[in-house]
Amino acid sequence: MRIYERYGVNFQDASQDIDLIQARRWGKAYRYYFRDWLPTNKEAHIVDLACGYGRLLLFFKELGYWHLTGVDISPDQVALARQVIPDVQERNVLDFLTNAQHAFGLITGLDIVEHFNKPEVLRFLDGCYQALKPGGRLILQTPNADSPFGLQHRYNDLTHEQAFNTNLLTRLMRRAGFEHIEVREQGPVPFGYRAMSSVRYIVWQTIRAGLKIWNLAEIGSTGSGVYTRVFLISGCKAS
Repeated sequence: MRIYERYGVNFQDASQDIDLIQARRWGKAYRYYFRDWLPTNKEAHIVDLACGYGRLLLFFKELGYWHLTGVDISPDQVALARQVIPDVQERNVLDFLTNAQHAFGLITGLDIVEHFNKPEVLRFLDGCYQALKPGGRLILQTPNADSPFGLQHRYNDLTHEQAFNTNLLTRLMRRAGFEHIEVREQGPVPFGYRAMSSVRYIVWQTIRAGLKIWNLAEIGSTGSGVYTRVFLISGCKAS
């Protein structure tokens, strides 16, 4: 697709050099979002699919992981990510996974699964499962169709094909073989990030309570309980 030729510039407002200060600030929140999900072994092989300009790769690198690979289809994104680590491949993720059997202890894919059509989603999840070593983990992030504002995020990018809620993506990951599936909100960080984030977290809990009441009134249950416009989901391959 022509859009991906300059996706970083046209859709991510990327410059020619990675902004390390902004990238580190962004990554600080993922210490909370990824809590208890990261490999204890710093020698674990990690691949970030649709790595963009390398923010998550920088996050892993500064945590001490060094077997890192990035994959992205956009040339300008790849050029930026190579400023973080050398092993960034300009490839279609689906093709990459086909040739990466049992290679990784952790696969991450932030804001990627919504870019696939339905057959590609199944191929993607199957490919992730096959590319993981036994006991390995997949972490995805995607717009949340259960959020009142989730579809705003889904339609914020022409390359988005669809949106998921936690129920659907959980079932699709289970179909691919994943176990110990867990979903999390991607909202304000309660502590250790910024004072304003802590304040936002408190306000968000009030809003969440209102959304639970809304669901209870309409359908008789709280639903998934995950209401942020973006959510994270993790699943493991059997050991």
